[in-house]
Amino acid sequence: MSAPEITRASVGLRSERGPILVAVMLGTGLVAIDATILATAVPSVVEDLGGFTSFPWLFSIYLLAQAVSVPIYGKLADLYGRKPVMLVGIGLFVVGSLLCGIAWNMPALIVFRLVQGLGAGAVQPIGMTIVGDIYSLAERAKVQGYIASVWAMSSVVGPTLGGLFADYLTWRWIFLVNLPVGIAAGWVMWRRYEEKVESRNHSIDYLGAVLLAAGGSLLLLALLEGGVRWEWGSASSLGIFAAAAVLLAAFVAVEARATEPVLPLWIFRRRVLNASNSGAFVVGVLLLGLTSYIPLYAQGVLGHGALLGGLTLAAMSIGWPLAASTSGRFYLTIGFRRTVLMGALFVVAGAALLLPVDADSALWELALPCLVMGIGFGYVATPGVIVAQSSVGWENRGVATGTNMFSRSMGSAVGVAVFGAVVNSRIAGGSSGSTDLEHLPADVLAPAVHAVFFGSAVVALALLLSGALMPRRAGEDATA
Repeated sequence: MSAPEITRASVGLRSERGPILVAVMLGTGLVAIDATILATAVPSVVEDLGGFTSFPWLFSIYLLAQAVSVPIYGKLADLYGRKPVMLVGIGLFVVGSLLCGIAWNMPALIVFRLVQGLGAGAVQPIGMTIVGDIYSLAERAKVQGYIASVWAMSSVVGPTLGGLFADYLTWRWIFLVNLPVGIAAGWVMWRRYEEKVESRNHSIDYLGAVLLAAGGSLLLLALLEGGVRWEWGSASSLGIFAAAAVLLAAFVAVEARATEPVLPLWIFRRRVLNASNSGAFVVGVLLLGLTSYIPLYAQGVLGHGALLGGLTLAAMSIGWPLAASTSGRFYLTIGFRRTVLMGALFVVAGAALLLPVDADSALWELALPCLVMGIGFGYVATPGVIVAQSSVGWENRGVATGTNMFSRSMGSAVGVAVFGAVVNSRIAGGSSGSTDLEHLPADVLAPAVHAVFFGSAVVALALLLSGALMPRRAGEDATA
């Protein structure tokens, strides 16, 4: 196989590769906006469709489908090329959005969110893989600014559109607005992106793909719903964890013998990939600690409204793309290791700034740590993906990118489980009444969420280790 034949020209939207970059940006925008647009409209959805007790599955099923499909799409992109996989992902996302827009009840909406998640599992990682294919390492330092701008704008546009649609039109437009954007992204990708893929017979690892999807789904399900739908020590929880362990053990055994494994085991023997993936995992853990509990603290403890609580978290959404867009200047001059370590120090500093926050703190004292940690995430996550891509050839770049993003998804699931368990244990010890987080008294909620802040500071230190494992330059590292 070979990379697409692209004439190297200037980097920008008006260059020869500009239309491809636009298609990737549109596809990324679909996933980025969808990450924030639904949350603001949940009350309207529940009022229209009912199913209040089931609405958390609108988010869980999407995360499950996206996470477990990412490594499979990555392997398919290495076997058959990026273009067909990207088009399938965009198509699934658009069809899922249309179905969500016409959903007649909550179970139907949950199923259609599954379809959306399967599409998102292809769009984001394959988009990043395409960028790695058509731009050199130095060029990606500039191109990353364009990709980061999509996430920055989406962090503002998503919640705003969600609120506007829910208040003045209908929540259904939250999904229907994806249709023109997705169609445009697919059309540009179809017309302008050309790649040459060696035509040969492949030995498809169907069994490995099924075992990974099933085992990964059960593991994520156990982490997401443990302590929520069932107790951690219950028969349901232990049974799901045991089934996940058996399936994943069988997956490893199958991959060791497969001719073309869906997730090659050599991935776990490369120091650079282990460093990149461990950093992505920790970022995923911390990200859920922020997004789940910072707005809650702003509202339930500091006494601000939902809008200001959301804007507090938006500080992270500003810091991340700003750092991501400038990270290339650093890793090209001081190297990947120092850039990631710099990011890790920002994350540790931001987490430390959360520790003195209390019920008497001003809102900016809660927003500032989010901004600092967001900057750190940008200097950890973006160089991590790029160094992973640069450490392998075209034929393995999809797997490398997909594994990195799968690691972040797994980290997010672990973050939900660990921080949720911490909060629930503190609440159980401090209140004999309701455990509904939104209606807990501030004197019970404050120490529970502060325990998450302390846990985040401890977890953040792990980023220093992943940074220390990172090679100084792309291509420097070999095996662990």
